[in-house]
Amino acid sequence: MPETSPSQALSESSPGSLLREVARLYTRAQRVVADCCRTTSTQCHLLTELGRSGPLPLSELGTRVSLEKSWVSRAVEAMAARGLVTKEPNPLDARSWLVTLTADGVRTVNELNDTLDTHAEQLLRRLGERNRAAVEKSLLLLLQALREDQAANCCLPPPEAKDVKDKPSCC
Repeated sequence: MPETSPSQALSESSPGSLLREVARLYTRAQRVVADCCRTTSTQCHLLTELGRSGPLPLSELGTRVSLEKSWVSRAVEAMAARGLVTKEPNPLDARSWLVTLTADGVRTVNELNDTLDTHAEQLLRRLGERNRAAVEKSLLLLLQALREDQAANCCLPPPEAKDVKDKPSCC
């Protein structure tokens, strides 16, 4: 039986393996391009989540990025020492900490996002105008599907409190 080339194997792959390969390569490229915002990979992940969501309790931050509490605590302590975040008692729950980006943290996240956006634009530009439009449309459709997918939103608080009893928890 003749061997298949890597490009042939990808074109004959299942949609799931194709999507995993795209996500893997894109994530690798973004990490290289971003140089992880002069922080560890874990810290970079936490900074971008805080940039997306705003201040979060320490435990929820860990849940959102799927990291154990000890990893999140160490990373937050290191980021606080660098002046990228503050960690203060949570006014809604005295037993927890609220993590917030500082002005330097916001600046770091903005620089990171600008770098990543530039890389994405360069990558998509290689596709040509017609293919780029098709990929962008497909990405919007995929994003919509992911936002509606229970697994992609597992353990995140629902957008409205009324949704709590309507949606089963996966945790």
